[in-house]
Amino acid sequence: MTIVTLLVSATQLAGILVTVTVAANAFSFSRYRKKNLLPLRSPIDESADILASFNVDAEGEDEFFFGLATAPAHVEDRLNDAWLQFAEDEPRKKSYKEVLEPADALMGAAAGDGGSQQAPLPSNEVNKTKKKRKPVKLSIEAMIRGFQKYIEVDEGEEVLGENEEVHHKVTAWHNVPHPEERLRFWSGPDIELKLAKDTGVSVFRLGIDWSRIMPAEPVNGLKETVNFAALERYKWIINRVRSYGMKVMLTLFHHSLPAWAGEYGGWKLEKTIDYFMDFTRLVVDSVSDIVDYWVTFNEPHVFCMLTYCAGTWPGGNPDMLEVATSALPTGVYNQAMHWMAIAHSKAYDYIHAKSSTSTKSKVGVAHHVSFMRPYGLFDVAAVTLANTLTTFPYVDSISDRLDFMGINYYGQEVVCGPGLKLVEADEYSESGRGVYPDGLFRVLHQFHERYKHLNLPFIITENGVSDETDLIRRPYLIEHLLAVYAAMITGVPVIGYLFWTISDNWEWADGYGPKFGLVAVDRANNLARIPRPSYHLFTKVVTTGKVTREDRARAWSELQLAAKQKKTRPFYRAVNKHGLMYAGGLDEPTQRPYIQRDWRFGHYQMEGLQDPLSRLSRCILRPFSIIKKREPQKDDAELVVQPLQFSI
Repeated sequence: MTIVTLLVSATQLAGILVTVTVAANAFSFSRYRKKNLLPLRSPIDESADILASFNVDAEGEDEFFFGLATAPAHVEDRLNDAWLQFAEDEPRKKSYKEVLEPADALMGAAAGDGGSQQAPLPSNEVNKTKKKRKPVKLSIEAMIRGFQKYIEVDEGEEVLGENEEVHHKVTAWHNVPHPEERLRFWSGPDIELKLAKDTGVSVFRLGIDWSRIMPAEPVNGLKETVNFAALERYKWIINRVRSYGMKVMLTLFHHSLPAWAGEYGGWKLEKTIDYFMDFTRLVVDSVSDIVDYWVTFNEPHVFCMLTYCAGTWPGGNPDMLEVATSALPTGVYNQAMHWMAIAHSKAYDYIHAKSSTSTKSKVGVAHHVSFMRPYGLFDVAAVTLANTLTTFPYVDSISDRLDFMGINYYGQEVVCGPGLKLVEADEYSESGRGVYPDGLFRVLHQFHERYKHLNLPFIITENGVSDETDLIRRPYLIEHLLAVYAAMITGVPVIGYLFWTISDNWEWADGYGPKFGLVAVDRANNLARIPRPSYHLFTKVVTTGKVTREDRARAWSELQLAAKQKKTRPFYRAVNKHGLMYAGGLDEPTQRPYIQRDWRFGHYQMEGLQDPLSRLSRCILRPFSIIKKREPQKDDAELVVQPLQFSI
């Protein structure tokens, strides 16, 4: 009798705990849904011939500019930076399938598109049977070009066998021609600059690589370590930008920590602030009179998470304790972010102290924000944690030293359990970022609401999509511009939009796999440039300052035609049987079909929670629902799809 009583009591207690847990998560989701997931009604008149009109010819407060963005590690040749050393590092001696792990939700939320995590080796795979290895001779030329899978080694040393694949720290890098040359922007910037100028943009964003200016730690002072010739070369390039009639937006830190700083701990230590300020003073003293916009840090929380918490970017190497405690208030993440906030404030003060009244330089940061939503009822906590750590804290800490707020936005993440869910009904970029233009509108309003007392203008410092076929990129561009315009006409002061990027380039840990460029690059043919249709569409929007209903319908109908014909395109993420995306990229893409879903701005209909409990509750309650499903707006049925033709 006693045992029965105990069982009944235990069952009752378990029932209470389950009920309380479900109720708490349901309450949390209700609050999250009310704040982030309610249907979005577009303020744009979609029946008008001109859907958006940007004041590109205005001056002063009403001025709006278009630009193009890039970074040193993506485009500069003759650069022996930490990223090149990281990519050339010895590969892991396991097949790629053996090292795949689902992407962590928190790290995935931090990563900008193209900023994948490197897949760590699962502990249960460490002791698997090793395959037989044998040495294979290769020519020196092949090794230099990065095509080798096998190398000859001394007797008794482990080597890779002909049936065993390698897993490099940077994917889609060793299997392309001349990866170390990037886009040769250092030796010949005019190709990129002319492509940019011909679109009609008025702002060009580039960066200065810290390690090129300071190739060694200045332990004995700057005179022995500073590369003044490189500083002069950067000054020449910046003047070259201006000679094409474009203003300059200059980034000081764009995920490029010098290798020597990584060796002692980088931004985990306070002394990095002093070194960074040495670098900043050198740059500002040299070019302050020819720079219009300064970006001190690009996506600092992305860098800190992937470098010091995940250890998957160069310069990190966290130990187990640092990884386990990284998200705590005293953990390595908040520690590094604190030093970077102080560095920004000091750089801000120095730039303004050195800027003349005539130049009126504006200083800000480029802050990465992705729109996150839970897949199931019990995923709300993970979304809340990720947003709490990444969305506002850094900006809050430097908000009194900002002249503008830069927003880098690429898309949405769907969090499911321990990782990121690939929702089959959603469209994705090649690098696994969900396409969601509504998210940019929501993000702009969230930030404006929080910081409107500061009267800060906003600049979209990065927005783009990896899409080699260019069918997704064209509607992506149109719909995100409509999201920006909708935010502007509803009160958000957005003064500029920079597209990422001009030409396909090296995308961090994803190498040359995902194609972000308006212009394709033939790496086997001397880096020949081939402008895509999106390049011409972007040019038309920039030169006219308008987004038309016809351009929108044409771009969308071409994508939907491909979806109806069940065409496929490259996808650089592997997915497990549960639909979770793996952390690392791929050397060679899989194929994913285009999706027949209306993700245009103001049209996206958010699904409810998809976990079994939520689906069951919806089935039970559906007969009693009084909410009618929104009718999709009709497209221009009579529009004939024709090639885009115009002259520049």
